[in-house]
Parts: sequence; structure tokens; C-alpha cells
Amino acid sequence: MQYTKPMIDLVYEIRRRVEPALKPGVKMANPDLLRELADYYRRASDTITKTLIKELLSLAGDEWRALVNPGENATPSDEPPKQVVKVYRGQTILTDAPRAEAPSATYPAKHTRIYRGRPVVD
Repeated sequence: MQYTKPMIDLVYEIRRRVEPALKPGVKMANPDLLRELADYYRRASDTITKTLIKELLSLAGDEWRALVNPGENATPSDEPPKQVVKVYRGQTILTDAPRAEAPSATYPAKHTRIYRGRPVVD
């Protein structure tokens, strides 16, 4: 398997958060890394760690995502995610996902450019 930069960052963050007994197995040289993390996902109690593992397995592919949620389809659902993992200056934060709202009548149809406080006429 070819690891991408976001996957490597997630592995480092997961290694920092898992319990000490599991830390020696959480490294890039371990060929069973994803399978061990999928097993740990089922018994973990930390929500952020579980979300990080789920994100890593979803980046790895559909067959790995199925290990976390065996009853769930491999196709993406129509509803947006409820929470998003954000990393800011090394701290992982689990935040609510922004809601996608339909544009209302209060927004102008075309973006008006402003220069020195006045609208620019094209």
C-alpha cells in the first residue's frame, strides 16, 4: 500500500493518542497496521482517536473502510458528515461540520466588487 502525506500525518497523530501497549505496533513499517487499528477502533473509548482511525481507513480505500463499519455500504452517503477532524498547530479538534445552506434572496445574484468603499461598475 502506498501511504500519502495526509495518511502519514494521521498515523503519527494516532500513535500519539493510543494507549501505551499498542504504540509499538503503530508505525509505518508494520504491514498489519491498518488491520490492528481497525481492531482497536472497536474497543477504543476516545472519540477523537476513533475519528482519526476512521479517517485513515477511509483514505486507505473502501475495503479498509468496510473493516470499521461492516454493515455500512462502501458507497458514500448523501448526507454530509456531522463532525470534522481539524488539526491546528498540532492539536486535534473534533468540531461540528459546517452546514451547507441554499443561497437565499438576501444575497445578491452577482458578486459586487468594492474599491475604496465604493462599488466598481463594469
